[in-house]
Amino acid sequence: MFAIIGASGNVGRSTSSALRQAGMPVRAIVRDSAKGAPLRELGCEVAVADLQNPASLEKAICDADTVQVILPLRPLVKDPAGDLSLSGTSIIHALRQTRPSRVLAISDYGAHVSENIGMPSIFHEFESLLHTVESYKLILRSAEHMHNWGRVIPVALSSGTLPTFQDPIEMVLPTISAQDLGLIAARLLLRPQSGSDLDIVHAEGPRRYSASDVATALSELSGRTIHAHAVPRSQWKSAFEQLPTSLADLLIKANDAKNKGGLVDVEPNADEVIYGTTELIEALKRFTNSPHNSQNLGRL
Repeated sequence: MFAIIGASGNVGRSTSSALRQAGMPVRAIVRDSAKGAPLRELGCEVAVADLQNPASLEKAICDADTVQVILPLRPLVKDPAGDLSLSGTSIIHALRQTRPSRVLAISDYGAHVSENIGMPSIFHEFESLLHTVESYKLILRSAEHMHNWGRVIPVALSSGTLPTFQDPIEMVLPTISAQDLGLIAARLLLRPQSGSDLDIVHAEGPRRYSASDVATALSELSGRTIHAHAVPRSQWKSAFEQLPTSLADLLIKANDAKNKGGLVDVEPNADEVIYGTTELIEALKRFTNSPHNSQNLGRL
């Protein structure tokens, strides 16, 4: 039995679908039973559990051989950073109690860095806790998801300017389609275990992209010229003022680390990096209403 925590999300749904296509039994663990319907249609068993209630998680994964875990960001809660840490602690407690044979944990590029660099540091802490779980552990560190650009695409399409915290705008950074990440996770779960009790794999898209590349892709999709514009560092605090304080702090530190270069990246001397196949322009089609891609929107 493959138990997928967060199965209704982009990554979890992709993993669940790939495992079902391979004929594997999948228990899709969701927070809201209403989100289980599409997963039932895939042939998954659906279980409802609260990520911050270890007892309900234990019940959902107690007889699973393999568990895939992900820390979901809930930006609307009062303290998103504290919420992530609480979910992580609850997941670790449940895994310690149930001791599945294998655990695949979705982590983040930069999680190897010991200094505080915002969001990746949440995963640095989570990985440290994972070491206390008596199971074979496969940590899948992910580059930033391509769909995160969706937050500013409406502004770009209406104004012709894509605001970005990437500076310089020509700097290329790793990114990946969430669907590709889920497929990579499924392939890792289906391959034989290595002889160690811990493996770390990195995953990113077929190539790296800059903010200027994003603007070019949006220009092609929308039919209007769009330029990337780096938001001055002095304006970052005001740009994030609508967000909860702890989330703004995570994002500001992470963007500082990205712009510094070499931190939110593959760990030096990493053993394995797997590349997805989805190009940026394909991932961004869902966020535009251009005639170029109207026929593709239903498939993404």
